[in-house]
Amino acid sequence: MKRILLSISMFLMAFSSQAAIEILITEGLDSAQPIAVVPFEYRGTQVLPQNVADIISADLMRSGKFKAVSPADMPQQPVEEREIDFNAWSERNIDTIVIGQIEDVRPGLFVARYQIVDIIRGSITGGHAQMLSGGELVQTKDHILFESRPIQFDVSDFRRVAHAMSDRIFEKLTGIKGAFQTKIAYVLVADNAARPYKLVIADYDGFNEQEIVRSKEPLMSPSWSPDATKLAYVTFENRQAQIFIHDLYSGSREMIASYPGINGAPSWSPDGSKLALVLSKDGNPEIYVLDLLTRQLSRMTNNRTIDTEPSWSPDGQKLVFSSERGGRAQLYEININSGKVKRLTFTGEMNLGGSFTPDGKSLIMVNRTRGRYHIAKQDLRTGALQVLTKTQLDESPSFSPNGNMIIYSTLYGQNQVLALVSVDGRFKARLPAGEGQVKSPAWSPYM
Repeated sequence: MKRILLSISMFLMAFSSQAAIEILITEGLDSAQPIAVVPFEYRGTQVLPQNVADIISADLMRSGKFKAVSPADMPQQPVEEREIDFNAWSERNIDTIVIGQIEDVRPGLFVARYQIVDIIRGSITGGHAQMLSGGELVQTKDHILFESRPIQFDVSDFRRVAHAMSDRIFEKLTGIKGAFQTKIAYVLVADNAARPYKLVIADYDGFNEQEIVRSKEPLMSPSWSPDATKLAYVTFENRQAQIFIHDLYSGSREMIASYPGINGAPSWSPDGSKLALVLSKDGNPEIYVLDLLTRQLSRMTNNRTIDTEPSWSPDGQKLVFSSERGGRAQLYEININSGKVKRLTFTGEMNLGGSFTPDGKSLIMVNRTRGRYHIAKQDLRTGALQVLTKTQLDESPSFSPNGNMIIYSTLYGQNQVLALVSVDGRFKARLPAGEGQVKSPAWSPYM
């Protein structure tokens, strides 16, 4: 009876975690590095709610850097390193494989282990390299790039543990920290609903969707705090634009700005102590900075045209913002200490929605050229602009915390959906929702 109840609870848990948005890869796998995540051996009697190898494979493919080999195309499915036929994998031009095991501990509790294996090194030595050390031949395992310790977790943590494995594999093979345990926030507008606007957070791949706020009136501009515990956003619930901060753990929220006119575009400083925002309380929309401890408000810009969409530099010393002070919207930079303003963009008809890359070396933005809006990247040193997307009416770009991917809102058919593009523009994917329009995405910091 206990096993039956456990199986039912696992099924319900797996069902409830289905993705509201699903990532469909549309371009960029041809040049990706092949990798095989061999189905993990399972030693136990419980029903597994998730396929760990499938989750890892999907994560690695969505990074744009790897092409996961399907189990049907694998020359073998080893579960231990000693079972690997290195020549068989080499003949398929597969340089890296991941193998692993999952075991029962007790009902609802599991232990997993996994290894990352370099096939090229292993094929040279046959998996049993010998080296001279102190006059003696000793066996080495330098073809094993990583071997995990036992990972103990309960039934509700399957996806999280699989994403953690993906993070380690990605970092080991690329030198870039993985971002598969992160989340995204977005606004979902449900068609013909009594309260159509929802602010939602979900795992980066769309699973484990959680509704934060639901409203009859528009919600927009979610922004993550640096510790990923809070969201700032704009709401029209009280029939005027207001900025709230929502605590994701307690569920409590606090009004931050409710001045006459515009209250919009909140953006957290890198240290979490300040919030940049747009207010029109003194006339035109201008950039302000709010100290969240003292609640002191500092005006950053003072111009007769519209200044909006502030975003912080990684060092917290500058803000990039959109302004029409030059005629059409372009991106400008302001030093928050000196107040000095510098124009950053000149290419195309308009540039807006700018943000710094995590390394501070480039800008990501929405570029309009010949009437079309696309996501673009500009090198801050050379000024060179690279258009990354070919979709329609692209807007609201947001970086993954490792700077590898960009999520943005775009038009697909008659619907607003989310899409992904790699920072080099090679990999592209679409995240259509099951219902409604999806917009204003914001990628979380590391959790």
